[in-house]
Amino acid sequence: MIERNITLPEMILWTGTRIALGTGIGLLISRGLSKDAMKAAGLALTVVGAFTTIPLAIAIMGKKNVTRPEIRSVA
Repeated sequence: MIERNITLPEMILWTGTRIALGTGIGLLISRGLSKDAMKAAGLALTVVGAFTTIPLAIAIMGKKNVTRPEIRSVA
């Protein structure tokens, strides 16, 4: 298994984009709002969530494995 260390801001961004994507999809399939409001909010959140998730996923997947630090000789 490949392990990658990510920073707290990266984790917050990743989580926020997934929340936006999920909320947008939920609004698109819900029936609680008026049809126009539901469609507008759902599409906006889905598009924002999808388009921000893709670059973050590429950045995280492109990180090198940093679980073991290198030991270099000083002499």
